[in-house]
Amino acid sequence: MESKQKYSKEAYDSLVRQLEELKNVRRPQIVHQIEEARSFGDLSENAEYDSARTEQAKVEAEIKELEDKIRNAEIINESEIDTAAVSIGSVVTVEDEDGEQEEYVIVSQNEVDSFSNRISNQCPIGKALAGHRVGDLVTVMVENQKGVMISSYKLKILSVERKEKSEPHV
Repeated sequence: MESKQKYSKEAYDSLVRQLEELKNVRRPQIVHQIEEARSFGDLSENAEYDSARTEQAKVEAEIKELEDKIRNAEIINESEIDTAAVSIGSVVTVEDEDGEQEEYVIVSQNEVDSFSNRISNQCPIGKALAGHRVGDLVTVMVENQKGVMISSYKLKILSVERKEKSEPHV
């Protein structure tokens, strides 16, 4: 049995929309492409047919993956989260030891987008910030793939806010 994966309501809804798009739009398009390719005759040398079947396999795999994610999803009830402490859904501004400031959105592992500074509550920075409040100085422990700490650095929490309702990056 797979463990439950945490999602914001927005991220969960995005998964459902993606699944509906694949099932109700993309899958019928591919079935039509396959039927059309079959009409060209000999399937053994029919590139259109092979291409459509390959695409069908990809879409079916995506559908299965999304169905599994939805089935094993746990939606985070953001109204029960302490908004003063860093947790999933927090927008956190920190300052490093060099005085550089950075803003992070703390999200579940399923919503990570490093290009938008949407970091997991399970990554080193997310773990270090979790549960802390404005003014706290936290130590970020950086480990190698074997779990051995290779370095650390400190961050000061300057602000903790709740994220605005926006389209998630799933």
